[in-house]
Amino acid sequence: MSADFASNGRTGAATTGTATTGTMVPTRYRVRERIVEAADCASLTLEPVDRALAPFRPGQFMMLYAFGIGEIAVSCSGDPGAAGGAAMHTIRGVGAVSTALRDATPGTVIGMRGPFGTDWNLADCAERDLLIVAGGVGLAAVRAAVVAAVGRRDRYRRIVLVVGARTPAQILYGRELDMWATDFGVEVELTIDRPAVGWTGSVGFVTDPLRRLALDADATSALLCGPEPMMRFAARVLLEKGIRPDDVRVSLERNMQCGIGHCGHCQLGELLLCRDGPVVPYSVARPLLGVGEL
Repeated sequence: MSADFASNGRTGAATTGTATTGTMVPTRYRVRERIVEAADCASLTLEPVDRALAPFRPGQFMMLYAFGIGEIAVSCSGDPGAAGGAAMHTIRGVGAVSTALRDATPGTVIGMRGPFGTDWNLADCAERDLLIVAGGVGLAAVRAAVVAAVGRRDRYRRIVLVVGARTPAQILYGRELDMWATDFGVEVELTIDRPAVGWTGSVGFVTDPLRRLALDADATSALLCGPEPMMRFAARVLLEKGIRPDDVRVSLERNMQCGIGHCGHCQLGELLLCRDGPVVPYSVARPLLGVGEL
């Protein structure tokens, strides 16, 4: 989630519901560590200044506020079980707010509220093969799911992670990808869009390694996050392999401003994605993915 929107300054209590928590008032967090992931991306580790927000579930997002600039929705990328209320977010700079947040240095105080939205429902993936497909910065939105899955490695059969990027330099979490493969037996498949000097791996879109993978269609749960065309084509390949649409989950993105289903900016069909999403079964998303953002 990376589109920038100015904060409207409203305050008020959140509505109740299974997918909404928090209020419109940000809680202060301080940047403890900043790691550059790519030329336009950085990961911020944050710690609470006053109080910690409620723990998040993989797939949910927070609203991050750069004081005096504005607020955006950012996926939770950290360890769901992190102690002390620590949070991690990987941010790509595309506008004023996201660039200010990405460039925040240790000691900077930012506002945070949440967590919001639906999650990947990893409990439903237990005793099955877990296939995670990410395109570009979409890997940030599934990192928490990978961290949670390798933390309970015995709960899953295979864990397969397919990652696509434009260039090798834009592949996030390089050392972690190696560690997940070496220490936890995650089958990592990397591919880039076009040939690059020194690259000996796969070249093409994520659909290419997906087509090559041998999958147990009756026992595979798939999590997809990335550009919507990528998710559509990846889901099509998985359905052709016999995986049910309800066993494919996608993370959708629209103009999220309030996070609690009040403003309506993130409406997609009958869904308010900050409340009913971002994660939905592909059976729900398929008829909606052709609807453009207003």
